Amino acid sequence: MALPSFPAVARHNLNPCMLIASRDELEVMTLLGSCVSVCLWDSRLAFGGMNHYMLPLWNGDGLPTPKYGNVAIEKLIGKMLEFGCRKEQLVAKCFGGANVLGDTSGRMLIGERNISLAQEILATHRIPIVAQDMGGLRGMKILFNTRTGVVLAGRLASSPTHV
Repeated sequence: MALPSFPAVARHNLNPCMLIASRDELEVMTLLGSCVSVCLWDSRLAFGGMNHYMLPLWNGDGLPTPKYGNVAIEKLIGKMLEFGCRKEQLVAKCFGGANVLGDTSGRMLIGERNISLAQEILATHRIPIVAQDMGGLRGMKILFNTRTGVVLAGRLASSPTHV
């Protein structure tokens, strides 16, 4: 699936369990299934950042990495504040959390838990979610421009099979 691209902007592919925040203009791309990406943007400074986490909560074992939503979101907020952003200027755009395996057993699925966690943490920080495309049965590709705050999102034709 091809999405339109931003003209002449440096590109960065964001892998799972990573985050990036930039004062410079970047086009950040990632692919999501049950994972969630939170994009934060400060319109006053025109700085943005994005994470890509796989699981909702770090349980305290091992290192607190951005693999976990509670770590990834807090670290992204921290990076934005280090750049001089003010929390009250930040807005969020959230994507992913699909049920790519199609399991409808009734239990709370990993994608749903990832979505709930993003909503809860952002609400705690009083950072409004101004755009979102979360849930569903298919993964997605997103492109985030850290200068403009624009996110292009599209659903994949089919979700990749896990081997």
